[in-house]
Amino acid sequence: MSSIIKATLAALLTSAAFAGTASAELTGDLRIFLDTSNPAPRATMEGMIADFQALNPDLTIETTIIDREAYKTQIRNFLTADAPDVATWYAGNRMLPYVNAGLFDDVSDLWGDEMSADLASTKPSMTIEGKQYGVPYTYYQWGVYYRKDIFDKFGLSEPKTWEEELANCQVLLDNGIKCYTIGTKYLWTAGGWFDYLSLRTHGYEFHMDLTAGKISWEDDRVKEIFAHWRELIDMGAFVDNHTSYSWQEALPFMVKGEAASYLMGNFAVAQLREAGLTDDQLDFYQFPLITEGVPMAEDAPTDTFHIPSQAKNKENARAFLQYVASADVQTAINAGDKLGQLPVNKNSSVDDDKFLQEGFVVLSNSAGLAQFFDRDAPAEMAKAGMEGFQEFMVKPDNLDEILARLEKTRGQVYE
Repeated sequence: MSSIIKATLAALLTSAAFAGTASAELTGDLRIFLDTSNPAPRATMEGMIADFQALNPDLTIETTIIDREAYKTQIRNFLTADAPDVATWYAGNRMLPYVNAGLFDDVSDLWGDEMSADLASTKPSMTIEGKQYGVPYTYYQWGVYYRKDIFDKFGLSEPKTWEEELANCQVLLDNGIKCYTIGTKYLWTAGGWFDYLSLRTHGYEFHMDLTAGKISWEDDRVKEIFAHWRELIDMGAFVDNHTSYSWQEALPFMVKGEAASYLMGNFAVAQLREAGLTDDQLDFYQFPLITEGVPMAEDAPTDTFHIPSQAKNKENARAFLQYVASADVQTAINAGDKLGQLPVNKNSSVDDDKFLQEGFVVLSNSAGLAQFFDRDAPAEMAKAGMEGFQEFMVKPDNLDEILARLEKTRGQVYE
């Protein structure tokens, strides 16, 4: 669906805070392709572009919004056949195929000292072979959301180590409460568990090498990750029949107090609140340390803007990317009534929400940011991996067969 963003009410919406990012001399055209098709993200992006239009009245901006899932299948075609000047996408290995194919421009010169400092938490995930290929505009934390009232009832505190995590879990099980809810019907939720067990057991570099196909799935270090996972499975830590539930359908177990926690992204908070949990009942902790000395990296899916190599109006596109990366713009678009997520720019303000505030601290101090298993691994490898994770959670004795299949897939995918 297309729309031409006109500078009508935009001028009224433009805050004085954005004035510092104005580029009054911009003229000509700017074509922007977005995958923000859901209502709130769409309205936020249209508002941001309207603000940029108001700052650059001689610029003609055309915005095309494509359904998020359709965008994933269309991006390679439009990057080669009808490239816009700016396109949304994702950080990390997910942008690698387009960088390797020469379809995204190197924008390293935009990443001077100031931008590198402001966006430092995501610079590694925007960098391939020392060069940057876009700018991030939002991300959100993953972690363990838990029922604080249940923890308090049994005298439990937020675990800092794996041993403390297991000890808490045993207390909950002894009192008839599952430690974790999860719905693996659509597979990806199991990917979150694998990511965190991998990041905490062997660290960010190992995890990224594994998802990049550089490490065998039959490597003993991979088996060590699954051994930690099996400790929880053998305890009966997860809700039963989780393959029958979507992530939303698994929420009631936590709402009703039948499960105490949920490893999930921050987007779950809104639905837990809508289901009736108060902020006094609900809290968050960072996934605990497993291997001493391994720096704490996090899952933080990061959404990004890029300049296609075949873009026709690159100077206008570069000005837009600088605008998007600025602290004030990121503060505005990530507010609770907009995207409701975290700004990447460290000088931005974070919405007055306890989960966003805590997530901002966790991500700002992270040793590295993974994008999530189905973004870090190629699509075919991600599908096979998450199918294997779900099977392992139900039939852990199948591990050797699962890893053999994943290793075979690795040989096919990364040729």
